[in-house]
Amino acid sequence: MSASPTSHGPALHPHVEAVLVNEAQIRRRIAELGHELRAVYGDEELTLISIINGAIVFTADLLRELANPIRLDCIRISSYRDAVESRGVPQVVSKFTLDIANRHVLVIDDILDTGKTLEFVTRMIREHRPASLRTCVLLDKKERRAVDFEADFVGFSIPDQFVIGYGLDFAERYRNLRYIGTLKPKFQNA
Repeated sequence: MSASPTSHGPALHPHVEAVLVNEAQIRRRIAELGHELRAVYGDEELTLISIINGAIVFTADLLRELANPIRLDCIRISSYRDAVESRGVPQVVSKFTLDIANRHVLVIDDILDTGKTLEFVTRMIREHRPASLRTCVLLDKKERRAVDFEADFVGFSIPDQFVIGYGLDFAERYRNLRYIGTLKPKFQNA
């Protein structure tokens, strides 16, 4: 699924091998996800919990597609730390602070990879007894799943490649790219 970065936007970053999902495809799919979420939640108030830093761009664009009353909070989880492979057990760097008991909670993440992060976060959230709990991810890498976890809403299914852009990073770089691309191997150890 190779594509150009945008139809008339910035050129390909020199560290990017290929574009998997371009800006227009991302915008179109986020609008569709907004419709899917409205079909499920109607006019209910939603509590969005964004797993940052990776999901911050996706969350910002997605919440603008929702007309619902929105409560927004973030949780920071670390499992990669400057690596292209998950380091195993997710660790909470910063917890969410909103009261989520009896609330409709939607957890938003950039990528569902091994499933360990979302499994960990949803288990933690369930302890607070939300009225409902669903998950929404921009990207899903089913081939990498290490635990039995599926997101309720998925933007794109992608192959098992290390991706950057649109909030996803390597060593805290490339989050500002407007597309999702693969990082050239020679930059994966930088």
